Amino acid sequence: MREIPEPPQADGVLPVTVITGAWLLALLVLLPLRSRLEAHGTGWWLWTCLAGFGLGLLGRWFLVRRREAYRRAGVSASGQA
Repeated sequence: MREIPEPPQADGVLPVTVITGAWLLALLVLLPLRSRLEAHGTGWWLWTCLAGFGLGLLGRWFLVRRREAYRRAGVSASGQA
């Protein structure tokens, strides 16, 4: 059986969730301005927000799975079993 590495001090779920929410908020704010953005050559801002939101969801999914794996293994955030 392989040794389980010590978990980080913080699991990072909260910051990733907040930042992912910020990307979603930015997307929702810019969506009604789509035609103006495209007219000014900044339509890529929408795609950047969408990519940030999508990658944030992926990162959050990964972090939650990692946190649960540490919990199942009986390792606390302080690194003690």
